[in-house]
Amino acid sequence: MTSTSDFKYDDAAPESADGSVERTLVDLTEPRDGVPFVIDTQRGLDRAAEALAAGTGPAGVDAERASGFRYGQRAFLVQIRREGAGTWLIDPEAFSGLEIINESLSGVEWILHAAMQDLPCLAEQGMRPDALFDTELAARLAGLPKVGLAAVVEHFLGLRLAKEHSAADWSKRPLPEPWLRYAALDVEVLDELRDGLTELLDQQGKLDFALEEFEAIRTSPLPGPREDPWRRTSGIHSIRDRRQLATVRALWEERENLAQRRDTAPGKLLPDAAIVAAAKAMPSSVPELLKTHGFAGRAAKTEAPRWVTAIQSAKKLRSLPPLTVPNTAPPPPRFWADRNPEAARRLNTARARVGLAAEKLNMPTENLLQPDTLRRLAWTPPEPITPESIEAALRERGAREWQIRVTSPIITVAFLDPEPLPEKD
Repeated sequence: MTSTSDFKYDDAAPESADGSVERTLVDLTEPRDGVPFVIDTQRGLDRAAEALAAGTGPAGVDAERASGFRYGQRAFLVQIRREGAGTWLIDPEAFSGLEIINESLSGVEWILHAAMQDLPCLAEQGMRPDALFDTELAARLAGLPKVGLAAVVEHFLGLRLAKEHSAADWSKRPLPEPWLRYAALDVEVLDELRDGLTELLDQQGKLDFALEEFEAIRTSPLPGPREDPWRRTSGIHSIRDRRQLATVRALWEERENLAQRRDTAPGKLLPDAAIVAAAKAMPSSVPELLKTHGFAGRAAKTEAPRWVTAIQSAKKLRSLPPLTVPNTAPPPPRFWADRNPEAARRLNTARARVGLAAEKLNMPTENLLQPDTLRRLAWTPPEPITPESIEAALRERGAREWQIRVTSPIITVAFLDPEPLPEKD
């Protein structure tokens, strides 16, 4: 078996233009300290906190959820590795919170891959970083062709990291040893990735960009509950009747309540396609419901009276939800040439030039500036259009200061002198 301690860089291996080293990949199969035990007692948690507090340098942090199996997005395993402290696997279900771990990492930089995925579930456990390094976002800004953890590990370390358990049911107890090995390896490599990405970004002159992005992510408020979340039901766009729309809502809310009580993923009880099909058919009895597409699963059949009751309640409503909700976003750009040709000219010109700037910086355009930000600005630009007004508008829409420095001059010139629209055939 190969651990990270077994792997050594081949100094003679040729370097590519982006700083990676071309080498034969080696399978990373074993954590350098072996597979840790899962901490699920207060005594163990105290030991973990003490060891992590005594460690040095940043801490690699990860969390595993049970999406598609359990209700919500809470963490079912938290992995932390820090130099001098080793790797710790913690079962958050065994505790009321992990504030003691958060305190042990006070003032310590956390390294996460795709931090926005894990920060909400870590915050539920009382864990919030004082400093952050996101290896996935760093890889995007550095212009790496692939930014998944396994791909970035291959790129910098020449190690092949298995990802076969990423979609596993992490609520399972006890967790199988192969899963624990996978979980430990996920944080084993983060410190080395941070070093490699920091060096590459510094060489590219983009390290300050990345640090500003990390801090913005770290300090941004956690996402709140969505308004009318039932409107995100897959296939709801095919509903054209308000009574049917009310039925979608009733079935969605009933499914949500049941899923929360049973601590199971809503889709395991009733798929979205079944909700939409029932809303269109509006069955009045259990036999009619069970003939409807999508009501073949055990939960769909067992809970059939519940679903019929929800449909009946929607049939009796006097106040029905509107088919559409107010939307402040501009229309799709394909309609702009007819509705607002000046806005179309602004968008076409600015979008192309911002894209060129992103290409020169070797990063995805959306990381230089969110497309929605540019669309909204082009549709309703500030008056008058000046460098100062464009900067203020970008800042108001959440653009980072580095993004404003790079894009505001480009957008200002493009808006003041947009290129003509292409001739229609």
